Amino acid sequence: MAEQNISASGDAPGHELSDIQPKNIAMFGAALAAIIAAVAVAAYGLFGFFNTSITKTRPVPSPLSYSREPTAAPRLSQRPGDELSAMRAEENKILSSYDWVDRDHGVVRIPIERAIEILADRGLPVRTEKSEKAAAEKKPPRRTGTKIR
Repeated sequence: MAEQNISASGDAPGHELSDIQPKNIAMFGAALAAIIAAVAVAAYGLFGFFNTSITKTRPVPSPLSYSREPTAAPRLSQRPGDELSAMRAEENKILSSYDWVDRDHGVVRIPIERAIEILADRGLPVRTEKSEKAAAEKKPPRRTGTKIR
């Protein structure tokens, strides 16, 4: 068993009373609580002051802002395949019919199949002689300097 050291004077074991006094700890705690309370009161006062100063400079809200906007219902299609089919049918109609794009400038839309036939008969556009001469006159810039061996 552990032995208890009892001093020669016969005192019971305890803590050192000369290091910290409970009175000083109580005073520190009271001062800390008072500082925290003072900071809380000052912060409350500052928030109130800033709130009133901003409220005075803020424009008056619209009366419509007090009413609640109705929640938009989801616009889901009951049959999404029908919309896709209708869109594709409209696109196929545009791609397979004749129509004016710009009547004033003479721009016409023709069916794709007819455009392929015309392109096959006439061929792709090629450069003219003038553009070939211009391309031949443009020579790559001459490099200057020495080569590293």
